[in-house]
Amino acid sequence: MTKKVCIIAEAGVNHNGDLKLAHELIKVAKEAGADYVKFQSFKAESLVCKNTKKAQYQLLNSGIDETQFEMIKALELSRDSHFQLQNICNDEGIKFLSTPFDLDSLSLILELDLDYIKIPSGEVTHWPFLNAIGKASKPVILSTGMSSMMEVRQATEVLYSAGLSSDDLTILHCNTEYPTPVQDVNLRAMNTIENELGVKVGYSDHTLGIEVALAAVARGACVIEKHFTLDRSLPGPDHRASLEPNELKNMIIGIRLIEKALGKEQKFASASEKKNIPIARRSIVASIQINKGQIFTEENVICKRPGGGLNPMLWPNLIGKIADRDYGVDDPIALPKY
Repeated sequence: MTKKVCIIAEAGVNHNGDLKLAHELIKVAKEAGADYVKFQSFKAESLVCKNTKKAQYQLLNSGIDETQFEMIKALELSRDSHFQLQNICNDEGIKFLSTPFDLDSLSLILELDLDYIKIPSGEVTHWPFLNAIGKASKPVILSTGMSSMMEVRQATEVLYSAGLSSDDLTILHCNTEYPTPVQDVNLRAMNTIENELGVKVGYSDHTLGIEVALAAVARGACVIEKHFTLDRSLPGPDHRASLEPNELKNMIIGIRLIEKALGKEQKFASASEKKNIPIARRSIVASIQINKGQIFTEENVICKRPGGGLNPMLWPNLIGKIADRDYGVDDPIALPKY
């Protein structure tokens, strides 16, 4: 059976700085069947210079009346909020994750003792951050939006040099545009990462809809990460590129169905179809009356349903042999005993 795909429902900053909204997002992720609900941990002062412009998608999704610093500052979660959200997740029965964006936030994540450290795409070239994470003795999930293969390789080398084992690394193919145009997904790159680096791979999806995430599972993703929101019309930078609750649930249902469909690598007749073998397969039967002593030829035998008689693959073994008994039309043929 295919290993279960880890599904991370990315709440991100879609809580809009409101813990009540964050709680609702946790409940939605749990109800949808996600394995983890993930937030983001950062200090605006450590992340962005105060005069930094917004990304184009941020301008489109959250307006131009604030700087990137002001936007991000309003979306910070306090230290206490992290512990509150983790406790809420424990109460709701879903695992908590949060992506650190700076060294102070990394220390907090380590204190929370989460299952994974998630490295966001923007930190792929952040050597001090990667080095600190490599030393942390925790499994790592690395997103690689905006990256070349060389940059991904360099990031893994920093992590490995600091002490991370390749067995504890999962790399997510990703495109950092919100939403990602389908023609820019380049999903085959996920398998290139897998083949060239010998690591577990997955996909962090920023496209609209659920189709590309499902395709990634079919191509072998072991982790799927997807942004979600309570309502795409809410103000904020990521809501418009996020799934709404029913869409998140449908994506997860689809992933679980695909897991079952992937099955094993061996080719064999399944239990459900074995009963159809006699009905759909053929046997060698007489096409005309054949008397004992006559030779079997291509003119007096034919392959017809049902199966269960002489396998048509034995046709060459039969032609030219002599019948050892009489056969009527449609009688199943048996290989002569002599």
